[in-house]
Amino acid sequence: MISLLLLLPLSGAAATVVTHLPGFAGALPFYLETGYVGVEEETGTELFYYFLESERSPSTDPLLLWLTGGPRCSAFSGLAYEIGPVKFVERRYNGTLPQLVYNPYSWTQMTSIVFLDSPVGSGFSYARERRGYDVGDISSSLQILTFLRKWFDDHPEYLSNPFYIGGDSYAGKMTPLIAHYVSEGIEEMQYPLINLKGYLVGNPLTGDKIDDNSRIPYSHSFGIISDQLYEAAVTNCNGDYVNPRNKACTDVVKTIKDLMSQVCSGGILDPICPFASPKPRRDAHRRKSLAEEHYQLNGPPDEPPLGCVSYRYYLSYFWANNIATRASLGIKEGTVRDWIRCNVYSYPYTFDLPNSIKYHFNLITKGYRALVYSGDHDLQVPFSGTHSWIRSFNFSIVDDWRAWHLDGQAAGFTIMYANNLTFATIKGGRHVASENRPKECFAMAKRWLDREPL
Repeated sequence: MISLLLLLPLSGAAATVVTHLPGFAGALPFYLETGYVGVEEETGTELFYYFLESERSPSTDPLLLWLTGGPRCSAFSGLAYEIGPVKFVERRYNGTLPQLVYNPYSWTQMTSIVFLDSPVGSGFSYARERRGYDVGDISSSLQILTFLRKWFDDHPEYLSNPFYIGGDSYAGKMTPLIAHYVSEGIEEMQYPLINLKGYLVGNPLTGDKIDDNSRIPYSHSFGIISDQLYEAAVTNCNGDYVNPRNKACTDVVKTIKDLMSQVCSGGILDPICPFASPKPRRDAHRRKSLAEEHYQLNGPPDEPPLGCVSYRYYLSYFWANNIATRASLGIKEGTVRDWIRCNVYSYPYTFDLPNSIKYHFNLITKGYRALVYSGDHDLQVPFSGTHSWIRSFNFSIVDDWRAWHLDGQAAGFTIMYANNLTFATIKGGRHVASENRPKECFAMAKRWLDREPL
């Protein structure tokens, strides 16, 4: 593997225009470009991207950089399971190539999107030298800055478009840091050339224990734990359920966690399904990260029950590792042996951003637009915890808490604060709300990007 990689040149950018995708009938009804951008010469690190041009007005519509959680989950997650223009036909795998169809709720109907495999080791991104994979929150964010500079060098026609950065889950923690770097024009960018207008994050991890602490009150409000257990936790834990300081707190938290384990943490109304992994493993060091993201595939996965969210992940393994698929995407031979959705155990990762809340505050007070949205059935990063840190900013309320509607029904609830900060819930949404509420998320994003009230 290493000898093959050493033969590959490190490019500033190498792009492939994709007109057909294996499994998709006919020519693609949208513009798709894939490619690599070199972000570190010393280790030969190249980040892989998928660029989808807006289907409405690419010359004037916004440009969105979309990041995926994990860390080290492939950007293909966003493209094929969430907000991109294709989705899998979820029928039982029979050994033939899984089929793709157009997603009628693709955000490319109102914005161009760059889906980026970052940090290196995600998806099809790679490094020539093993040490290139030793990155963390800060270093991978700086590599994204380099990516943006080089990508815009090759796509200068998009420099004037309104630019947004977005992501969900763990990427929700990284997004404000990257947006902060862009706003400051640091690293090799001497001044902000990019027309940054704001950012959007879904069910975002912050790194602060406020996320974890909100799970017990959330569980109580949804009837997962009893009044007595909740009152015992409040009495004995002094508001800190993450680090119990006495036996009474330890005992009640253990009982509560046992009850919480009876529901799917990613979506409390969903069945508990196995993830598309033969042997799920966890790393205790990653306790602040999200359980849904932390499963790795080693070779062909076990087949989950049809109907589980993880079934589409299962299908994507066979699609992305197909020879014809790799050829159509322009994947460099010898760089990535097996594509896996979330590659979190093969390489080291340093969690050196303790908390992203201050970056949210700094960006919003500078006037950048922000949309923070939450699927309200997520137990991993409950909406109540997210709204709690938003309220800690003490911004004045511009439009108080109200329902927002779609097709004559409440699609969620929203509140708008000063400095262009909007918080919204997606009714019935899971941890990645666009996976199970695509129509609602499409409507929300379109209204916000078009600067219309939700």
